[in-house]
Amino acid sequence: MKLYIIFIFSTLLLISCQEQSEQDISSIDPVNWDKKKVTSPLPDSVIEGRTYLSVYSQIYTQTEHKQLDLTATVSLRNTSDSDTIYISKAEYFNTSGKALRNYFKGTIFLRPMETVEIVIDEIDKEGGTGANFIFDWKTKPGTSEPLFECVMISTASQYGLSFSTFGKRLY
Repeated sequence: MKLYIIFIFSTLLLISCQEQSEQDISSIDPVNWDKKKVTSPLPDSVIEGRTYLSVYSQIYTQTEHKQLDLTATVSLRNTSDSDTIYISKAEYFNTSGKALRNYFKGTIFLRPMETVEIVIDEIDKEGGTGANFIFDWKTKPGTSEPLFECVMISTASQYGLSFSTFGKRLY
């Protein structure tokens, strides 16, 4: 009987750990993005833009055969203090240029001076050393462009490493 209870407990523990690790691999949280979805038509005249952002979910260390995994915090920032901006795509690509995921469906809004984040967890190695994002966005004429930036960090052992990248508008 004691062995039976230990077996059941071990099985439940193993199952719960597996479910947790699959769930924790990405910050895709549809509940949060759904709260930001645009539900009414956009203004008639908008300026469309596209921004590229490099993201390093891994970097090389010591040799080209050893990588260090990083946590990446991608910030989507509305730099306008008076107008809402709209983001219709946040697509994540790996080193080979393969699209891995789009973080929301439809268009989301950011209120004036609002920031939202996407977190690429340290255990998410899909992006690799040359991961990147493409963001499609819209603003009213005369509104400042959104800012896209990423802070990457690792605190392996006694060392701490961090650096940042900034988006580049594509024309």
